[in-house]
Amino acid sequence: MRRRVLHAGVIVSLVLTGCAAGAAAPASPAPRPQQGALPTIEQKTQGMEKKDGLLPLYWDEAAGKLWLEIPRQDMEVIYVESLPAGVGSNDIGLDRDQMGSTKLVKFHRVGRKVLLIQPNLEYRAITSNAAERRAVEDAFAKSVIWGFTVSARTGDRVLVDATDFLIRDAHGVARTLKRTGQGTYHLDKTRSAIYLPRTKAFPKNTEMEATLTFEGEAQGRWIRSVTPTPDAVTVREHQSFVELPPPGFKPRRSDPRVGYITVDWVDYAAPLGQPMEHHYIIRHRLQKKDPTAKISDPVKPIVYYLDPGVPEPVRSALLEGVGWWNQAFEAAGFRNAFQVKMLPDSADPMDVRYNMINWVHRATRGWSYGGSVVDPRTGEIIKGNVLLGSLRVRQDYLIAEGLLSPYTHGDSVPPDMQKMALARIRQLGAHEVGHTLGLPHNYIASTQGRASVMDYPYMYVKLDANGKIDLSDAYATGIG
Repeated sequence: MRRRVLHAGVIVSLVLTGCAAGAAAPASPAPRPQQGALPTIEQKTQGMEKKDGLLPLYWDEAAGKLWLEIPRQDMEVIYVESLPAGVGSNDIGLDRDQMGSTKLVKFHRVGRKVLLIQPNLEYRAITSNAAERRAVEDAFAKSVIWGFTVSARTGDRVLVDATDFLIRDAHGVARTLKRTGQGTYHLDKTRSAIYLPRTKAFPKNTEMEATLTFEGEAQGRWIRSVTPTPDAVTVREHQSFVELPPPGFKPRRSDPRVGYITVDWVDYAAPLGQPMEHHYIIRHRLQKKDPTAKISDPVKPIVYYLDPGVPEPVRSALLEGVGWWNQAFEAAGFRNAFQVKMLPDSADPMDVRYNMINWVHRATRGWSYGGSVVDPRTGEIIKGNVLLGSLRVRQDYLIAEGLLSPYTHGDSVPPDMQKMALARIRQLGAHEVGHTLGLPHNYIASTQGRASVMDYPYMYVKLDANGKIDLSDAYATGIG
């Protein structure tokens, strides 16, 4: 006789057979999970290396897979993709430590599927009326960035395989190579793998990285000039999940009389006659320890870290130039609110807890950039990220050398060229950090006596009493 019994929440089958008198009944078989039932996370990850943090990671060495634990349903985080190891050509535009766009996403589970959803924050309804909010949410498209399959579950926590999520072209490298005429490339997964040295989990962020190889037929000279085998272009792409900032940040509306980088959105719940468009400036969270004091130390200072790969004397020049921003915060009533330090050996420049000034090498001289990871809801800056092209200071040296022609009296090298080049790199470092603080270019400043470091500065060249070129005041000091 066969009987179905509910045992510990799992249906099992028991077979009952007749036994000879006095004979012991056969032992019942051990309960087995119902077909399709999920193991617990602890069972699934047994023997794996755990990296605990905001979203815990589990590394399966034998299978070469990375597993991601999602702690709860509809968990919202900031998602950022970036390029920690690039191509090395300014013309192509795939630089080391280049950051992609910032997205707010949530993990939404439906049965065995987890969707990574990016809501549409450009159209909102700021109201307590849930139906009115839903009407706006349903009116505009969302974006599902990825779909995971649940492989284990413990309570509300679920475990998903993140390997394919990482071994993909999230940064759009193949698209950029094609757009710049370098060839048509595709990702070769057989030559790609998780990059463990920079796959880490922290209390406020989880960092994941992969080595990716793109195969194709090289057509452009730029890719040929920077890749040892141009038909196989190998870079690294990084993906971050970051905890949302805590409550307490007050968004600040943009004033059109003051230039600022903004996050923009439309409020469909705005009362009739009131503006629907909203513009919040991007800025760091900064609070006084003593709100009543005219000048106070901050609760938490803004700290920028310099790439240890920067050599001297450029390193000291950048530390000085970027430090000029403390002048602005002192004028606003903050003491020691802005600081610049060398990145500690224990820190990872891709960790969102560190505002970074990165030293970027390319085959040719190119632009420097300043960008930020920003909470798209409020404009709060979570991380500032600067890319400084290393060849710029060398070009400025050559410009000074050409102007001065200093070698008419022997082979000794006067210090004038280096002084001018370092003056320019101080100003450039401060300028790019200014972008990460939320400031755009100030093109009118040059008409007012070099009034702002956010202008594109011209070189101020004088003639001394003997009619010789004097570069001692080629570039201004301070933020203006």
